Amino acid sequence: MDVDAVTAGALAACVGAAVGLAAGLAFKASERAQRTPLPERTSRVPEGVDEVLSVLRSSAIVLDSALDVVKASPSAYAFGLVRHDRLAVPELVELTERVRRDGQIREVQLEIPRSRDTTQTLYVSARVAPLNSKLLLALVEDRTHEIRVDEVRRDFVANVSHELKTPVGALSLLAEAVEDAKDDPEAVQRFAERMQREGSRLTRLVQEIIDLSRLQYDDPVQSPKPVEIDDVVEAALDRSRVEAEKRKIRLTAGGAPGLRVLGNIEQLVIALGNLVENAVNYSPPNTRVAVGVRRRDDLVEISVTDQGFGIAETELDRIFERFYRVDPARSRATGGTGLGLSIVKHIAASHGGEVGVWSVQGAGSTFTLRLPLHPHRAGQPSGLDTPVGKETP
Repeated sequence: MDVDAVTAGALAACVGAAVGLAAGLAFKASERAQRTPLPERTSRVPEGVDEVLSVLRSSAIVLDSALDVVKASPSAYAFGLVRHDRLAVPELVELTERVRRDGQIREVQLEIPRSRDTTQTLYVSARVAPLNSKLLLALVEDRTHEIRVDEVRRDFVANVSHELKTPVGALSLLAEAVEDAKDDPEAVQRFAERMQREGSRLTRLVQEIIDLSRLQYDDPVQSPKPVEIDDVVEAALDRSRVEAEKRKIRLTAGGAPGLRVLGNIEQLVIALGNLVENAVNYSPPNTRVAVGVRRRDDLVEISVTDQGFGIAETELDRIFERFYRVDPARSRATGGTGLGLSIVKHIAASHGGEVGVWSVQGAGSTFTLRLPLHPHRAGQPSGLDTPVGKETP
């Protein structure tokens, strides 16, 4: 009996040890199973694709066979093309479904809203192609800027055509009038004077169109040179001196001497000359047009102030548009083309500056050209306290 009892105890101990060992092994197996990562999605991005997508200018989106987004560039999310790992543009979804069905590469031009909170539109070119048997690649390139440039160019050509028609048509009619009035010397002289005015206006319009076209390709940033503002002011005033004397308008200049900027002196003379010329043309006789120069921090400010008729507040936002005229009848009478201020704006921007305007009807206007200051020489005056108003000889 004692032997059997010992044997039974030994067997029980063995069974307990076996059960404990099995339980321990099961726990470790369970723990390993919990630590084992989930298997990767079958639609893995092939090796090297990540590096290629990171350097593409286009927004890149990789999709699996269920059209779930496997990978997308940050710009795809920024433009709202992808939300919650799905394509958010219905037209793009339709395009990818067609490519998935037949494997043919397709491309389409799309217009999509920039975001839910704005009415601005993005113009994009979308191209979808199979990446392998399980993945699709969508490349979306933003073409908004070039589309808008094309629109501006088309509008510009249309406006130029319209503006050229007026003086050309007037010259044609006046030539017929001269022919009909050949026996009336006074009428011939009167028509001839009008032909000269229209010819001058046509010449000026063509020259300003040439200037504006040249500015598109002659960026002063590519070859900037130090420009003395004193020289620019003197040359700009000389352009309008004869007309000012004819209209009994006094030209004055003053401010901080010796200031310099980096840029193209010919373009800056055109810009400031246009401001002075406008001030003279739109000022009544026996008034003054003043050009003031001063330094404000790292900028040179060149102001042209007149005592003219002023500009309505509702017009101020549009006066720098091409061919826009505040008073079309008066502009045509003075030979205005509507291009002068747009040229000023373009030159200011290409020099890293800007042009602004202050005006009150009946109190005159002040146009201010702001340009980055050239690194000043030792002892260069600040110009903050220098009076303006020295009359030019």
